[in-house]
Amino acid sequence: MNLEKQKSAPIYEALERFRKQRVVPFDVPGHKRGRGNPELVKLLGEQCVSLDVNSMKPLDNLCHPVSVIMNAEQLAADAFGAAYAYFMVGGTTSSVQAMILTACKAGDKIILPRNVHRSVINALVLCGAEPVYVNPDVDSHIGIALGMELSQVEQTILANPDAKAVFVNNPTYYGICSDIRSIVKLAHEHHMLVLADEAHGTHLYFHEKLPVSAMEAGADMAAVSMHKSGGSLTQSSLLLLNKSMNTRYVEQIINLTQTTSASYLLLSSLDISRRNLALRGHQSFEKVASMAEYARDEINSVGGYYAYGKELVNGSSIYDYDVTKLSVYTRDIGLTGIEVYDLLRDEYDIQIEFGDIGNILAYISIGDRIQDIERLVGALEDIKRLYSHDITGLHSAEYITPIVATTPQKAFYSEKELIPIRETAGRICGEFVMCYPPGIPILAPGEMITKEIIDYTLYSKEKGCSMQGPEDGTLEKLNVLKEN
Repeated sequence: MNLEKQKSAPIYEALERFRKQRVVPFDVPGHKRGRGNPELVKLLGEQCVSLDVNSMKPLDNLCHPVSVIMNAEQLAADAFGAAYAYFMVGGTTSSVQAMILTACKAGDKIILPRNVHRSVINALVLCGAEPVYVNPDVDSHIGIALGMELSQVEQTILANPDAKAVFVNNPTYYGICSDIRSIVKLAHEHHMLVLADEAHGTHLYFHEKLPVSAMEAGADMAAVSMHKSGGSLTQSSLLLLNKSMNTRYVEQIINLTQTTSASYLLLSSLDISRRNLALRGHQSFEKVASMAEYARDEINSVGGYYAYGKELVNGSSIYDYDVTKLSVYTRDIGLTGIEVYDLLRDEYDIQIEFGDIGNILAYISIGDRIQDIERLVGALEDIKRLYSHDITGLHSAEYITPIVATTPQKAFYSEKELIPIRETAGRICGEFVMCYPPGIPILAPGEMITKEIIDYTLYSKEKGCSMQGPEDGTLEKLNVLKEN
């Protein structure tokens, strides 16, 4: 990485030049630098709204960059150790879907773990590819899905030699990492691409003590969520490519779904955040890891909770662990993660990332302070003292391995019927069912519904998880494929 060049932020600098010119706008957006919408200016500030501008020659165009955006993307590629980088303004969802649409077309196979984000399976609905799942092991205590074991990946590759790609979570929401370096080597030996979902791994590129990044491991493409641990605005993301990829084809794929009216607020935030990470990322993530370790030690000293970390590493299904993650198992104090999540927000004014059936995740980043950590630890100690109870009746499972009956696309577009959820056992699901966050589907289109899945779904709803996906928002009924 060229640190001297990394001091530049081409999009940000172009916007600063543009603002000084006081150009009279006869283009979109219609609020005309905020003059037409004073309430928006009051909410966001004049400086912010004045930079919400349209693509024009001095500011380049995201669909076909030739100047400042192209320069900013080249700096991003350099900072992340990639051959190419693309700014994405549709969230990491758009980056993930661009990877899959690049690698697969209708009828192609893709090897992937089932504990993927909904955006992955949505991409399979769009392109018609067939998922071949490497079902991850589950930690019997904390109940979360683990990484892909190399031996399982190898078996799946040998059984499906015609697969086009292998998809890897690097890391999972909970911080679990697979042996991506060995997976890349294995996949490439069988002429398959490796696609990495690094929505929760932006920081891996900026500290040598963190798990290996996808680009360093040799993956062909990686989706990096800059707005999570990277500090950019919500909805901004990067798509990274290694030199193995045909960039012109990838650009065509991106432009199938990417907006032609990219927000310069998002683009400039990517540019500034990349510069910040390149110049200060190492020290920032050293601090983040240190704060997370401190929080783990303090939470574990409370008793009852289990804030897990590097001790989970077993060299296979948990090849490595991202120590910046503060994932905490709550079930041993008699509370589900979502119940602790609700108590933290409602009683202590603390908003964490998510709570599921057995765990909470407090996202620690470059914007946190040690006093915030101490407040969280104090609140968890208080919750244990005031609200803990016997664990009898709590659901023990977190991840349930699905039975795939047909492809997501075929199921999604098949004729369906809406029937009471308790009557759906044995039927094929025609829609998504998930707790969001983390957004990992409990059911995806084309999967067999079982009594265990029904019980788990209704239990999640009862405990207060935000259930998303079904046509019936009450979750009393589910769409299933019509039987012949």
